[in-house]
Amino acid sequence: MDQGLRDEAKRFLQEHDLIDLHVEGMLPHRLFGYDLNKRHTRTYTGGRFMGHLDFPRAMEQDLRAAMWSITTNPFRSRASRWRALLENLEALRAQVEASLGDVEIVTTWGEYQAARGRAKHLCMPAIQGGNALAGAPGGCGAIPGDAITRVTLLHLTNSLFGVTSSPFRGWKGGEGVTSEGRDFVQDLNHHRIFTDLAHINKRGFWDAVEAHDPSLPILVTHTGVEGVCPHWRNLDDAQLRAVAQSGGTVGVIFEKSFLRRPQGPSDGGMVLEHLAHIIEVVGEDHASIGSDYDGMISPPRGLDAAPDYGSLVAGMLQRGWSPERIEKIIGGNFLRCFREMRPD
Repeated sequence: MDQGLRDEAKRFLQEHDLIDLHVEGMLPHRLFGYDLNKRHTRTYTGGRFMGHLDFPRAMEQDLRAAMWSITTNPFRSRASRWRALLENLEALRAQVEASLGDVEIVTTWGEYQAARGRAKHLCMPAIQGGNALAGAPGGCGAIPGDAITRVTLLHLTNSLFGVTSSPFRGWKGGEGVTSEGRDFVQDLNHHRIFTDLAHINKRGFWDAVEAHDPSLPILVTHTGVEGVCPHWRNLDDAQLRAVAQSGGTVGVIFEKSFLRRPQGPSDGGMVLEHLAHIIEVVGEDHASIGSDYDGMISPPRGLDAAPDYGSLVAGMLQRGWSPERIEKIIGGNFLRCFREMRPD
């Protein structure tokens, strides 16, 4: 790619807020003691699965903020899942504190505004797998300090809240969202925590939309779209329209098996194709980036061994996308939702 475009992309990222809606750095931290404050120069898996991102590389990449997710172990008991969540929230906080001010946790728009000129990277804690809260006394209200910004209703297995889109779901159970799942969506709404409909099956998606407060934005933080690549993990156009109607946004994942179409690009261009489809269907106000770095993914060439958000921005510039459109995609669309959902 032309070096002039690369340089222009770098300047753009220095001037505008880049937000990644879903990163999983806490997963290798929990499994292997992966230090988020250490710059990892190479991944032992060659860019597959884990080792993609850490705080130093986030700052080098001008990644202003990210939703750092804590993934739920579905094989624990309810009480054990809740205890593990509290322990992992504290572990994330400890990693942030060890950055000595370079990284700060923010959970509201007001905190974001106050911290963005002070810290180099902002961490928004999130949960992957809402069943982490099934054993919480008082539901979402039991989260200490209102510390969670977003919860993925389902993950890779079915739970008491509903049915996953994954073919590896395990027990069959019902068809969509359960009555407990509907109540949970309403609890998330009450506490102004984003409902994330990544990983949910289609019937469950529509059940959750029906249960969701129509005045609040819905997120799908890390996904592809069926209009480019038909896949059990991806959203169809009707689902895109439902998210847009809520005022929400859709983050495109970096997992190449969800993105690549036959004879399509093998690099970050596949991410751009999915963003372009979202824009074609629902407009530029509802497209975002949600890499799923460190979430056991295999990113496209150029985004695998090390993160390179700048190459995506350069690709947007090469496509002739306006600065206003690019600003929305890399962060503006999510920040609009964040300001509405969690103002202070």
